[in-house]
Amino acid sequence: MGPNTQLDVLLEEAGWSHAGFAARVNQASASTGKQTRYDHTAVTRWLRGQRPRGAAPDLICDILSHRLGRPISLDDIGMGQPGAMPQPTALGAFVDRAAALWRSDQQQRVEHATAPAIVGTAAIVPVWEWENPPDDADVSHAGTRRVGQSDLAMLRTARSRYEQMYRASGGVATGGRVVGFLADHTAPLVRGTYSDAVGRDLLRATGGLVAVAGICAYDSDHQGLAQRYFHHALRLAKASGDRAFGGYVVALLTNQALFLKDYRQAVAFAEAGVRSAGDRISPALATDLHAMQAKAFARMGDIPGAHRAMARAEAAAATIRPEEEPPETGYVQPGLVEAQLAEALISLGDWTPARSYAEEAVRVQAHARGQVHRMATLTTVDLGRNEVEQAAGNAIAALNLAVGMESQRLRDRFVALRRQLGAQRTAAARDAVERIDASLAVPL
Repeated sequence: MGPNTQLDVLLEEAGWSHAGFAARVNQASASTGKQTRYDHTAVTRWLRGQRPRGAAPDLICDILSHRLGRPISLDDIGMGQPGAMPQPTALGAFVDRAAALWRSDQQQRVEHATAPAIVGTAAIVPVWEWENPPDDADVSHAGTRRVGQSDLAMLRTARSRYEQMYRASGGVATGGRVVGFLADHTAPLVRGTYSDAVGRDLLRATGGLVAVAGICAYDSDHQGLAQRYFHHALRLAKASGDRAFGGYVVALLTNQALFLKDYRQAVAFAEAGVRSAGDRISPALATDLHAMQAKAFARMGDIPGAHRAMARAEAAAATIRPEEEPPETGYVQPGLVEAQLAEALISLGDWTPARSYAEEAVRVQAHARGQVHRMATLTTVDLGRNEVEQAAGNAIAALNLAVGMESQRLRDRFVALRRQLGAQRTAAARDAVERIDASLAVPL
């Protein structure tokens, strides 16, 4: 039983104290002919996750619905049937849930950091709902603050800032900053007053920030939390009407599925991203989705499937025009597809072409974080080809590039390289291992 952040956020929006809310529940209960004596301590227990007995949960929904001017369900107040598959969520209720997540994550509640990623049907449903009707006919909202173009510009600037911070410093260092911005600055906007047209731009800009929060959670190895952020970003993409942005979020889910070794789901997600974005898909996004499919097929040992996906990735990469790409696909920099395909070939044990791709990826300049990954991939290829001296040098070069970055994913790569280099009996390998050990000795 975890804290009920959804009810907490709704009470804050309603502007009620715990004692005032308890009194209203007692009044509503009395109107039905039953006497209850709830007080502020009872409300505190509900916010800690306790579900009141009898008709109280339904009364709470009625009271909040009347106060907030919109339908509030048991799921909305965090008192739905445990383990039940959630029903498709109306946009207003979804925004409340999203804001509850931002607030509770800002408070660094331990249940978020330790929650595992969901699997099976529950993991697929958000992608299915994004692909299929119904769409949101009108996303306008009436609140206390009017949202304008300057607000939208602020959100877009913030997304760019936090993305650059992530690339330079890693998700461990950046995540709290993004979540704090969502809770303190974005939540009041999505609860504000805006037309349908402004609302779609607002939800699109919010989705971009939510996706960055998910990336930071993924990079910090909080996989369940990352998945929730990605699912929320996908819901925002649907509400905004931006299919290409939704395809980008599906790419993030595809990458996470690869990390979690759910290769069939990675292939299916990539196919959904390409299919649903349709002719609005950007060449950079198509490149990444096909390349991730190639990696998934390779790790399943499907050589023909991997080669077909590699060919599609290279064909898409040849058509990329950076000036025509949306801001989120800026990570698909020159050399990324070569690095991805080198990793697919590593899984297939095809070392010669893997070396060519990895060398080309490193030769093309990327942002520092991307360059660390590329150097690590080249090091793995060197070790696969038994070129130990060169591998040790490349590992140290990658380590030097990673100075100042706090990233569990980069840490994982160095742990893997350390294990591989530790099996080699050369002075260069021992030196590289010592350097890696010194770096890993400092906790994140």
